[in-house]
Amino acid sequence: MYQKTNMASIVKILRVLADPNRLRILLLLGSEELSVAELQEILVMGQSTISTHLSQLKQAKLVEDRRTGKSNLYRLVKQDAVVAGLLAQARKEIPEAGPDQTAMHSVLKKRQDKMRAFFDSVAGRLGKDYVPGKSWKGLAEALLRLLPPMVIADLGAGEGGFALLLAERAKKVIAVDTSAKMIEVGREQALRHGIKNIEFRLGDMEEVPIRDAGVDLVFFSQSLHHALHPERAVGEANRILRPGGRIVILDLAKHRFEEARELYADEWLGFSESELESMLEEAGFTEVQTAVVHKEPETPQFQTLLAVGNKQS
Repeated sequence: MYQKTNMASIVKILRVLADPNRLRILLLLGSEELSVAELQEILVMGQSTISTHLSQLKQAKLVEDRRTGKSNLYRLVKQDAVVAGLLAQARKEIPEAGPDQTAMHSVLKKRQDKMRAFFDSVAGRLGKDYVPGKSWKGLAEALLRLLPPMVIADLGAGEGGFALLLAERAKKVIAVDTSAKMIEVGREQALRHGIKNIEFRLGDMEEVPIRDAGVDLVFFSQSLHHALHPERAVGEANRILRPGGRIVILDLAKHRFEEARELYADEWLGFSESELESMLEEAGFTEVQTAVVHKEPETPQFQTLLAVGNKQS
């Protein structure tokens, strides 16, 4: 919901927005969370200049930030019609607004490329290395909720270990991953084991290469925390599911092990039960259920969270 703005606040906001560069920053943060370094690259400005602008925008309660790893990500705070109108007009009048958006997409692609490079580097040995939250107990809990043979999508499938397991009972499995090398390894494993009812597709879980209403069940197995926008990935799951289909998410419960960002290319440090529940309900899923299904005994004691939901018939 939009927050109300009183006259004193309006005057303060107008003073802050008198600078075109601060308007450019707000237009960017209205589209995406960005770090100071990313804003520097997009706007071609110095770090101190960007930080000063952000400080003034925070004081005016126009932006907020959250800690992620070694840096902060900034985003636009939801505002009322006054600020929304000012930004809409600024988008039309500021000549750099369009090029800024283009530069931002390039910066975000670099962020995704970094994550993709990590998975390319471990392709072929992912199952041999430790991956937080990837427990057979958690997988077994999810398998218990499977219906009879159906068409299943495994989004963020990696090398396809889980997809290959699902293929033993499924009518067909479509395994999607953003890493070409992971897809290659998965196809080789399917060929080696003579599994023919599985198809590996290169693609992003936020833009799934599967037609609308094309599958009966969607799985995210320890993959959602790698999505830049997990809510978009969940929305895509709803799109590709047939009416009455189900979504199953196995992921890490929210934790504070910051090193996971560097060690495992994690974008998010897990999710709380309420976050997953809200995400699923906002995407249109009903009868949502969540539960912690496994806790690792070793530090940092990662917990595996299971969430399920139904698409309305």
